[in-house]
Parts: sequence; C-alpha cells; structure tokens
Amino acid sequence: MKKFMDDDFLLESECAKKLYEDIASKMPIIDFHNHLSAKEIYENKNYESITEVWLGHDHYKWRAMRSNGIEEKYITGDASDKEKYMKWCETVPRLIGSPLYHWNHLEMKRYFDYDEPLSPKTADDFYDKANAKLKEDDFRPRELLTKMNVVDLCTTDDPIDNLEYHKKLDGEEKRFKVRPTFRPDNALNIISPDYVSYIHKLEEIAGGKIETYGDLCEALYSRMDYFEKVGCRFSDHSLELFVYMPLYNVLDEINEETTYAMLNDTFRKRMSGEAINEIEAMTFRSTLLLSLATSYYHRGWTMQLHIGALRNNSARAFNEIGKDAGFDSMDDFSYAKELSGLLDDLHNGGLLPKTIIYNLNSKDTAMLATMIGNFQNEEVRSKIQLGAAWWFLDHKRGIESQLQSFAESGVLANFVGMVTDSRSMLSFPRHEYFRRILCNYLGGLVENGEYPYDEEELRVIVEDICCNNIRNFLE
Repeated sequence: MKKFMDDDFLLESECAKKLYEDIASKMPIIDFHNHLSAKEIYENKNYESITEVWLGHDHYKWRAMRSNGIEEKYITGDASDKEKYMKWCETVPRLIGSPLYHWNHLEMKRYFDYDEPLSPKTADDFYDKANAKLKEDDFRPRELLTKMNVVDLCTTDDPIDNLEYHKKLDGEEKRFKVRPTFRPDNALNIISPDYVSYIHKLEEIAGGKIETYGDLCEALYSRMDYFEKVGCRFSDHSLELFVYMPLYNVLDEINEETTYAMLNDTFRKRMSGEAINEIEAMTFRSTLLLSLATSYYHRGWTMQLHIGALRNNSARAFNEIGKDAGFDSMDDFSYAKELSGLLDDLHNGGLLPKTIIYNLNSKDTAMLATMIGNFQNEEVRSKIQLGAAWWFLDHKRGIESQLQSFAESGVLANFVGMVTDSRSMLSFPRHEYFRRILCNYLGGLVENGEYPYDEEELRVIVEDICCNNIRNFLE
C-alpha cells in the first residue's frame, strides 16, 4: 500500500518519476486562462483567513458541500468564516476519488507545508496554522504566485473593463506578467435581458454611438486595440446551445448589402425593444463571431472556444444567489458540423486565427481531436488545438482521456498544456496535478515499449507541453 500523496503521487513507473522530478517539476507556469482578479493581485493584501482564499469564490467546493447536505448558510450565506471552513472539513473526507480531494491536499502541502489529511480531526490545527501563515508578507497574492513559479497569467475580461490594474501591474511588477483576455460574450449575446444596457456601457467606454452592426464591430475593434496595448494576446468565447449558423444557411441570395441590411435590422429591433426570433439571434451571433475571429487573425491573437456549458440550471438558486455559484453542468448538444463550418469559413478566407477548443462533455473529445487536424497549416505548429481537460473534466480520468485523444489523432508534443480556469489564488498546484498525470502517461508509453527511452527527445516534449508551446502562442 502506497503512502498517501507521497513524492511519487500519480507516478507509476521509474520513467514517469524521472520525467516529473527532473523536468516537469522545474518548469515555470504560464496560466493562460483563469478568472483571477487583477485588482486583488495588484493590491496584494493579506487574506483574512483560509476560508476567504479557499471558499470565497470556489463553486467547485460549493457544489460538493451542497451534495454533502450542507446548508447554504455555510456555503454562500452569512455564517462565519470558521463555521464555513468547518463544514468544508466535514465534506473533504467524503470526497474519495474526487480531484477536489487531491487539489485540496496539494494546496495544503505546497503553500502551508502541511501533510495531514484534512478532516474534522485536523480542522482546528490546520485552520490556526494556515491563518497564521496568511498574515505573513510572503503569503500575499503576488508572493503566492512567485512561490508557484508563475511567470505569465491571463485573466478573463469584458471589453468594457478599463484594465486599470493590469496597467498598474505592468508598470511595477517584474517577476511575472498579468495579461487581459478579451471575452466579448456580452456583446454577442443579443438575446440577453441586459443587452441594451450593456451596449450603452460599451458606447461610453468606446467613445461613440453604436447604432448599427458596423458600429458595434468598430467599437469592439477599438477595445481590442486598447486590450492589445495592455498585453492581450488571447480572446475567449463561451459557446452554448449552438456554435455557428452563417447567414448563407438561411438566405436564398446573399451579398454584402443583404448581409448588412439583415444584421442592422436585427440590431435595430433589439435596441428598440422589439422581439427578435431565434434565427435572427443565431445568425447575428455567428456573423459577429466570424468578424471578431478575422480581427484576431490579423492581430496574431489566439481564439479560445469553450463549448458545452448548460448554465444556471436552477432558477431558484439563480434568483437567490446569482450566476457562477455552482449550478452549471454539461450540455449534450451536437455541434461537429457547425464548428467545422466556422473553421472552414475562416480557413477558406485565409483568416483562421490560432485556436484552442475546449469541450465540457467528454463525448466530444475524440470528435474535436479529429476536427482540429482538418485545419492545420505551416503558419504555426498545431495551430488548432484541443484544449486542456476543462471544468467537469479536469480530473485524472478526464486529463488522461484528453492526452490520449490528442496523441491518437494529433501531435501531442505540440499541445499547449494546462490552465487552472480558477478564481482562487491557491489553485496553481493544479498544474502539478496535470504534470504528474502527463509524465505518468508518457512514462507508461516508454515502459510499455511504445516509445523509446530517448532522454533528449523526452525532455523536449515535456518542457514543450508544460511551458514552451504556449509561450510560442503568446508571441
């Protein structure tokens, strides 16, 4: 029986141990998709308690606590920090087989040098020790990032964000870089109840009236210019319900004049409070996505597509707590032909940007692994990528499945690697979790005689997946 989470955790062969210990563990972290706060990083204040930094924004933990029968008062409610923490400690021992159990204990080990399993028995001891450390200067946000060897991270930002704290960090922080990511979902989601008010906010920050589809594009291009000056190299889109429905699918005859007439009519109706139908909404969003992707290409940006979330399933919870509170799940719609159409339209025009595609439903992994091979070219090595196992898939089996599918249908050595997709400053040991699984997978291929033990080539592959491939995408 192995010791719980020892130095060889998840490493099942001598080759895997060597790849991790000698190579992967030493590589810096580039976390190119997360939901961290640039303001929190800039202000660099000490956290009040382990509860604040562990449970303050983590809907993964919130879901687990609800499933363990914990009252909402102790999750997002008005219970004290200590009470919420103790309820989490009740939940942790029951998370056998969950990535939350592994992440939780990796965070305890790497940040607080604490090796005992968390449970009601150890809860008070860890609470006191963690809170004492969090009062120290080297446990503030910037120092925590440096401790984990983070050299570059990309937050997720709306076009109307002023990026004040990104700019301030760029002016004074030399140990790592904090970049914005351009996420224009609110501009595309024309059926949102808040769409009209959002467009008025975009008008204010872009500095001009938005009365037509063309005006909207110009406003977004202007914001891209602004984001680029602050270091942005990535965009991000959450695609739900459908991926792509171009106008030529619904019109008998299409040209530039009819295209803009239809889009302008849809936009005018929505801004004046008139109802628009589903086809109008889908074609508007699809055409705007195409326009934005074209601009990404010209700027050399990477487009990220996160596909497959079914959000805000509980109307009651949404009304009482709000969004991003742990009431989202996998959707099961099919989108292979739609995605192919989007990529093909961009590819045919010579305007396909570097693209990373993440799936939330595991049924789509093999489909996407084969889809990306249709649109590669000589501009960038593996220009179209199967993204890291995301959200409900970033567990051991999900990561292994993603690696295997990428290897079987693509070129795994060109993979751009792991992201945390997290709101917690303590989430960076997830990169260690991924790297251990990666090295175990590669080491297993060597041990089975499926790949030669070539130290030099294996070193390059591990270094590239951990860091170098995504660094090339940032350039």
